[in-house]
Amino acid sequence: MVTETKLSPAEMSERTGVSIDTLRYYEREGLVQNVTRAENGHRRYSENDVLWIGVLRCLRATGMTMEQLRHYCELGAQGVTTIPERRQLLTDHRAVVEQQVAELNEALALIDHKLEYYR
Repeated sequence: MVTETKLSPAEMSERTGVSIDTLRYYEREGLVQNVTRAENGHRRYSENDVLWIGVLRCLRATGMTMEQLRHYCELGAQGVTTIPERRQLLTDHRAVVEQQVAELNEALALIDHKLEYYR
């Protein structure tokens, strides 16, 4: 029988790069759900939670708002019938990220041009 890894908040923080306070905040906001508890009442996180925090970090780092994240998580909790809406939310977000990448590429080209000028 294989048992699932159960990480303490400190271990989870170390694995994900997210502070313990942020983990609790995500839980309060409904972004991380169904966190189990040890017999002593302390939180225990699974490997799936580690992966999910990675998704949340990615979406936040690319500019998704907390409101959008909450909505995405609420849809996920409703099950497979919301997959089209979740897909659309991610498609819309991807378009925003593509625009950001294009703008950053333009800025990088300008910086490269200036560096070349100074050589």
